[in-house]
Amino acid sequence: MGHTRRELLVAGGIAGAAAASGCLGRAGGTNGEGGTDASTPAADTPVDDPANAGYAEVYDAVAPSVARVQTYVKSRETVFGPAEGGEAGQGSGFRYDDRHLVTNDHVIGDPDTVRVQGADDGWLDASVVGRDPYSDLAVLELDGDLPGDPLPVATDLPEIGTEVLVVGAPLGLEGSATRGIVSGRNRTIPASSTARGRFSIADAIQTDAALNPGNSGGPIVTLDGTVVGVATATRGENLGFGVSARLVNEVVPELIASGSYEHSYLGVGVREVDPLLAAGNDLPEARGVYVTEVVDGGPADGVLRGASGETTVEGATVPTGGDTIVSLDETEVAENADLSQYLALQTRPGDTVSVGIVRDGSEETVDVTLGERPEP
Repeated sequence: MGHTRRELLVAGGIAGAAAASGCLGRAGGTNGEGGTDASTPAADTPVDDPANAGYAEVYDAVAPSVARVQTYVKSRETVFGPAEGGEAGQGSGFRYDDRHLVTNDHVIGDPDTVRVQGADDGWLDASVVGRDPYSDLAVLELDGDLPGDPLPVATDLPEIGTEVLVVGAPLGLEGSATRGIVSGRNRTIPASSTARGRFSIADAIQTDAALNPGNSGGPIVTLDGTVVGVATATRGENLGFGVSARLVNEVVPELIASGSYEHSYLGVGVREVDPLLAAGNDLPEARGVYVTEVVDGGPADGVLRGASGETTVEGATVPTGGDTIVSLDETEVAENADLSQYLALQTRPGDTVSVGIVRDGSEETVDVTLGERPEP
């Protein structure tokens, strides 16, 4: 039996030496900009320039599984008068299994029609199977096949410094790739626009690979062709973010099965404990997550305490009287990202969690039965 290019890629390994910054265009297409154990294969490729050949081989293996996603709307009446239809937005996506493409929720918008363009320049109709604004993930069902195979999705976070490629269609330039490293992990970033302001995406990875409008929804892959993140946002030069593969593994199967995903909901407003907040609340150290408010009728109502007063420390006003969360089910919570990550990856609505808190100078544990996040 023959082997796919990706199987040979994983088996043979790719040289990971640093190469000059640049772009890799799809062979025969438009040049553009652009592991399961988070390790980078170390075996050398027997060519004159192993580094560049390595990136090119990764791209060749991954690009056929990546598509440009284009949405369209019909002409419609708005409060401002008639609005013309046509192209509404675009992004990227990658083949998840034989029938489905994963992309970002914010790429989809509110379309009347969705089409995807594969690496062979062919166009396929697609329909929205499921979407989740809280993880900024969406799944499309394809009316046909992309030329590439489904991409494997990692089960663990990659180590900081792991080399990655981002493959997609920045600014509509399909078949583009940019390279970089994983420059951070366990980041918390805003959810898609419909959920922004109240909730965030947990467990995100950070990369210095260039991300531009249109990269959203494209895969961030290691040099063995494994997806470790789904490109979702950029916050400035050399500062981009992706939905982690671990969250993809939680959300996408349920989107395919039911069309939606239920996120755990604690029902509190929080802020990280800094030195001033710790001093104002007589906390032994500046660690943990401080409860500023408890949502009326929410899961934590009557169990956790929000701030009830305020004081001044070094000229700054800080809240007082609230609980400080220091653990969930005996897992340490040192900062907001730890709280968000545990709720996102380790719990589901209806679970009861043991919340370790510092209250009035003493440590204690209370139980909270988690709810489901309200609709955006």
